[in-house]
Amino acid sequence: MLQYLILQLCDTSTSYCHYSNEHTTRRLIPIDVLEKAVLWAMKENLMMQVVRPAYALPQEYEEVLDRMEHTDIVPASSPLVDKAEIVVLNQWDELREFHFLHDSSYVIRTNKMAFFEHYRDLVPILPQVERMNVVITDVADFEEKDFGVYQKVLQYLADEVEKIFVNGGQVQLNLLTDRMLIGKMNNCGAGETHVTLAPDGKFYICPAFYNTPNEAPVGDIDEGLDIRNKQLYQLDHAPICRHCDAYQCRRCVWLNRKTTYEVNVPGHEQCVVAHIERNASAALLKSIRKHGDFLPNIEEIKTLDYLDPFEKHKEWK
Repeated sequence: MLQYLILQLCDTSTSYCHYSNEHTTRRLIPIDVLEKAVLWAMKENLMMQVVRPAYALPQEYEEVLDRMEHTDIVPASSPLVDKAEIVVLNQWDELREFHFLHDSSYVIRTNKMAFFEHYRDLVPILPQVERMNVVITDVADFEEKDFGVYQKVLQYLADEVEKIFVNGGQVQLNLLTDRMLIGKMNNCGAGETHVTLAPDGKFYICPAFYNTPNEAPVGDIDEGLDIRNKQLYQLDHAPICRHCDAYQCRRCVWLNRKTTYEVNVPGHEQCVVAHIERNASAALLKSIRKHGDFLPNIEEIKTLDYLDPFEKHKEWK
């Protein structure tokens, strides 16, 4: 069931997920399409997330957006950076030089090698912000040697997060704390709980599909939404994911399409990375509980003997 609309305002709007947006030429969504989008979201009782470019919008655009509550996702170079709920950083230099606000959430997009080199830079920032999401943009390129490095990196970060909690601080770091707090799948939901309206006035499963050549739209703002085989975006039609308890995994359908050519089947790399995060969360939860009562209503995350759930497919019922 749809819950919110993602509105990509410009071809140059920031990416906040695995996909890259290579557009450099501005194409702002037409004002009449924006008006229709806001009205459609109101009629469908949807929340709205607005993905903004780095430049300021004309005042008439802001007036239309102000007709309903929405969440702004902006790049770190945006003039709205101090007002936005979610700020996206694309370079580690930006992270080191940025003035963080405690009541905002941040996304750092990074490839694996940059993350392995700069992950320690996150530690002093974590207590300063409401939330930090790390998005590794080349998950599909992980190799066996990278999995071991990733485990060590997460162990280091978990030790630092444990210190913060023990000293009375709070941390939300998607790679470690999300799995501790949820008891069921909490995936991206593209094509199921949200869709995207792009600057061309057409709907797409998510911004990644719009920014990928030759991906077809799923309707338009005038004719309405038309997602064919929409059950494929649902968890109960995901043959691997419905048996999995790496609940924090984004289950990125765009990444699925890229690696396996099926939106409901993840690649080996995405599964293993998610389970490394899951196991690091389990160890962190156990370690923090050694210091006292912590998340008493959350069950202990059980130990698994695999990193890719497909290895256990013969046991599925």
